Order: sequence, then C-alpha cells, then structure tokens
Amino acid sequence: MSREKIQEVLVLYYSRYGATEALAREICHGVDSVENTAARLRTVPAISAVSEAVEDPVPEDGPPYATRLDLKECAGLVMGSPTRFGNMAAPLKYFLDGTGSEWMSGTLAGKPAGIFTSTSTLHGGQESTLLTMAIPLLHHGMLIVGLPYTETLLTQTTTGGTPYGASHVSWNKAPDPLSKEEKQLARALGERVARIANRLA
Repeated sequence: MSREKIQEVLVLYYSRYGATEALAREICHGVDSVENTAARLRTVPAISAVSEAVEDPVPEDGPPYATRLDLKECAGLVMGSPTRFGNMAAPLKYFLDGTGSEWMSGTLAGKPAGIFTSTSTLHGGQESTLLTMAIPLLHHGMLIVGLPYTETLLTQTTTGGTPYGASHVSWNKAPDPLSKEEKQLARALGERVARIANRLA
C-alpha cells in the first residue's frame, strides 16, 4: 500500500432488527477494498417521545454512536436507515436535525455521499426513503453517489438494489440474510463512494 494519507468514509446507520446493519457492514467491505481508504462504522441511538436521554453514552455492543467529529473527519459518507412510511427512521433524522452548525460551516460540502435502506416488503417505500434521505445531504452540499446500471446486478436482482442506493427486502422474515445481489450491490456502493472520495482528495 502506498504512503498516502488514509481517507476514511463514514458509514452511518440506524438499524432496528439488524438488516440495515448487515447492509452497512457490506458497504464497509466495499470501502475497505479501495486502496488508501478505510470505513468508519457508526450508528445512532434510539430516541423516545418523552425523553432525550434514553441510551447510555456508549452502546453495549456494535459500533460507537456517531459524533459531529465523525462528520468533520470523514472524506465521504454512506448513510442508511430502515424505511418508516417511505422515509428514514426518526433516530437518524434526529441526528441529522442536530447538524446545523456543520451545515453553517460547510463541514460536509463537496464530499461524496451514498444512501441505503431496508424494507420488510418489496414495495415498502425503498425508493422514496432513499430519495428523501438524499435531501438533507444535498442541503449539506454533499455530492450524491448512486449505483449506475453499469452494475449489471441492478437488472438481475429480484430482491433489493436500486440506482438510488443499496437496499434489502426482508420479506417479513427475521432474521433474513442479504441476497447475493444485495451484498454485491452494497459493496459496490461502498467502493464507489470510496473511489470518488479518493479522487476528490
């Protein structure tokens, strides 16, 4: 490996039952496959309608919770959430709603970003979730990276995978492993964001 500075791509997600986390980990493999690039895996805590302080500062297992420093230090971002009525889940939205100072200072401006989601049914709102997740990233000045149809699995998958970002369909099964196509498209998204982050650096 060359001695160039390692660029870190933040893979940020919220997952309730594990499917979105599984996608996040495949995306990390894609990021890590690019020379001089490493994935930084982070999650966000659940929230409550009656109290802000519902989680310990450090999760009992899994990756650490994301902080504003992660946003500052990353060279790119890949963000994922399960769908909630065609939109991202509240915990991830809550985290983004607290990034006003990063928006004002341009912390994320000019950095590449990808998005991913999981649903329990085939028509459970994957595309609308991905598109609405892109909106706050566009407000931050990020460069949205999708999956082009040069990824031939997009035309072959019978499960998840969209040109807007990686996705998974669980078919209301728990646990439900990612399909071969879902894994490969998630890795392709991570690799694509990482390569663009390197070029921009």
